[in-house]
Amino acid sequence: MSTVQIGMVQMSCTADKAENLQKAIAGVKQAAAKGAQIVCLQELFTSLYFCDVEDYANFELAEPIPGPSTESLSSVAKELGVVIIASLFEKRAQGLYHNTTAVLDADGSYLGKYRKMHIPDDPAYYEKFYFTPGDLGYKIFKTKFADFGVLICWDQWYPEAARITSLMGAEILFYPTAIGWATSQDEATNTEQYNAWQTIQRSHAVANGVHVVSVNRVGLEQEGAMKFWGGSFISNPFGTVLYQASHDQEEVTVLELDLSKTDRYRTHWPFMRDRRIDSYQPITKRYIDEP
Repeated sequence: MSTVQIGMVQMSCTADKAENLQKAIAGVKQAAAKGAQIVCLQELFTSLYFCDVEDYANFELAEPIPGPSTESLSSVAKELGVVIIASLFEKRAQGLYHNTTAVLDADGSYLGKYRKMHIPDDPAYYEKFYFTPGDLGYKIFKTKFADFGVLICWDQWYPEAARITSLMGAEILFYPTAIGWATSQDEATNTEQYNAWQTIQRSHAVANGVHVVSVNRVGLEQEGAMKFWGGSFISNPFGTVLYQASHDQEEVTVLELDLSKTDRYRTHWPFMRDRRIDSYQPITKRYIDEP
């Protein structure tokens, strides 16, 4: 299909997992009612962002994939005829957990999952305590409406991840994410951080000639210390922001993308043609020390 309707569900979360799941389902239904064919949910949408602390009790939030949440969402996908991109806390085995996104096709079938490759460890983002780095590699999902890749939050800072996923044939890059501001920060720092976050993802759109869809959460969490900044957006292959959500409101947005324009962007600025793949071997080194 040359055009596809993309739905984004930007929402706040509570400590009630079942409540969050039902809220997300309501958002998917709202998006479908607006014509969405592919709906992307934000990172770890069934819970508060629990990685602000290192607490063993939070492992109880995890579940197998496929599992209860994907079963519920599969029924919704089939009922509505939409593709759902669902970011979940995966329990793979005892003591082995991942930050994982499952993809459900429009007939309700489970197409597979992507496990987050880049795991951060920063104040209030202690993800290395919970998540084992992904071992499935980069992936694309061939759905009824489009072939796309999924990367997750911290992955969005890495051009290598976007490049490889695009080279695999992704027509769209989706980024479920959970990122916010410390409420103690000044407004200038907030603006600079958001702009950096959006700019790096828009650069992936330009460098690879693909649309980018980034879906973030909103709301105050961590007893008011963290304000998740929303700002979910869609960029075209030239980095133009086609839509940007607010920083503090829940939103369900649907936007039509014309995927047939990708060839025009890639032929007018032929970055893919001019890649010097024979010169890129050093990129696999941690750092290029002087000989």
